[in-house]
Amino acid sequence: MKARTLKILDHNGNKIQAHEGASTGRRLHTWGMSSAGPNNVLHNSLSSLRNRSRELTRNNPLADGGVDSFVANLIGTGITPRWQIKDDAKKEEVQELWSDCVDEFDFEGLDDFYGLQGLVTRSLIEAGEVFVLKHYVNDLNLIVPFQIQILESDFCDASYNAVAPNGNKIRMGIEYSKKNKRLAYWMFKEHPGEAFLNGADFGERIRIPADRICHIFKRLRPGQQRGRPWLSSIIVKLHEIDQCSDAELVRRKTTAMFGGFITKPPNDEQRVLGDEEENGIVALEPGTFSELPEGYEVTFSNPKDVGGNYIAWMEHEIRAVAKGIGITYEQLTGDLSKVNFSSIRAGLLEFQRRCVLIQKNQIIFQFCRPISNDWLKVAVISGAISVPDFNKKIREYKRIQWRPDGWKYVNPLQDVKAELIAIRSGLKSRDQSIAELGYDIEKVDREIKRDNQRVDQLKIILDSDPRRTTISGVYQSADDYEEEEESNE
Repeated sequence: MKARTLKILDHNGNKIQAHEGASTGRRLHTWGMSSAGPNNVLHNSLSSLRNRSRELTRNNPLADGGVDSFVANLIGTGITPRWQIKDDAKKEEVQELWSDCVDEFDFEGLDDFYGLQGLVTRSLIEAGEVFVLKHYVNDLNLIVPFQIQILESDFCDASYNAVAPNGNKIRMGIEYSKKNKRLAYWMFKEHPGEAFLNGADFGERIRIPADRICHIFKRLRPGQQRGRPWLSSIIVKLHEIDQCSDAELVRRKTTAMFGGFITKPPNDEQRVLGDEEENGIVALEPGTFSELPEGYEVTFSNPKDVGGNYIAWMEHEIRAVAKGIGITYEQLTGDLSKVNFSSIRAGLLEFQRRCVLIQKNQIIFQFCRPISNDWLKVAVISGAISVPDFNKKIREYKRIQWRPDGWKYVNPLQDVKAELIAIRSGLKSRDQSIAELGYDIEKVDREIKRDNQRVDQLKIILDSDPRRTTISGVYQSADDYEEEEESNE
């Protein structure tokens, strides 16, 4: 039985589309469409997109500043781990070991782990992806013999498609099993863009097992194998805005110059004398009066102004750029002239939600999580820490809360009061509130305890001490306080 296609006809019997967006009439006949898969659309354009994205961040202040702002908000001073181990003593031991190793993670020795987070994030935005190579090193000077190296996406050639010696398929530089599991990455030994590295290893590829590589990128479509630069949708717009801005700058420079054109009388072969005699140019310097031969006329240049809508138009275009990068217009430009408290707060809340999504899905899950798990495994194997039950409780040792920098209050007084009400009404815990600020409640409580012990020892009464004062600022007497302490004991 043949399948029948439903036809929708107009009143004249002509076939029409049920959805206007799918029509191919006069309005949309020039709209190019593609049914290419997620990797086919990137295969031939990824290199150009990546190169243009990097060029923009090198030379365009909007792109460079926008990327810097995004990285600063996503990473800040670092996304820190807090192990959720039930044994408090062992948890503190692991936590302390991690703190001691933070400075040793970089294989090149230039950044600590949180600096590498920033480098990974910037590469992720600029190039759309980044690779992290794990090194199990034999160095007695390291607390834990484990380091990582950040590799640009160029090391894995996206145009490399072949059959591996073992018969597996290689697509866009990645080797897959028969079940489409990632098995290895075929990486250049040297960066292919470093022209001065023309040694024996230049252009040679090596096979690196997938468990030694972290591939960080944002998947936009199911089955996508490589990452797309985050500036892709605004590359053309940024380039043309830059050209327009340059043209307006030249126009203003030309207007500021007191220049013009000299018209000679007909059939006059006399040349205007001056330093630029051969080119027919008379240089005009400030405070000078030039005398021209009889019959010569001067017409001053008067470049047309672009009109009063230039600034409004430019603001409109830059807002589209900010949206394309993923940040707010105010963060991109630093212009706060047209915002109020409510509007900037609403914009920041939306931006913060986007940051949390990227932090959890890309930076933490694809980068921080596998690195911390491998680090702890190497620490146990190397004897840097003694965990006899590690294999039995490996799931517990993998439970980590990664805590980004907290968001600063827009209105500290009102926001702190709202937090206090939420805690007192049971809508959230102190732990949750402190974690949202980027702090660790156990560390905060220890610091509070030390502060209280110190002021008690010195017999100092502070207005901020809730043990001594009420919320309205009324002091308790010292006798009342001592009686309370005795009763507690």
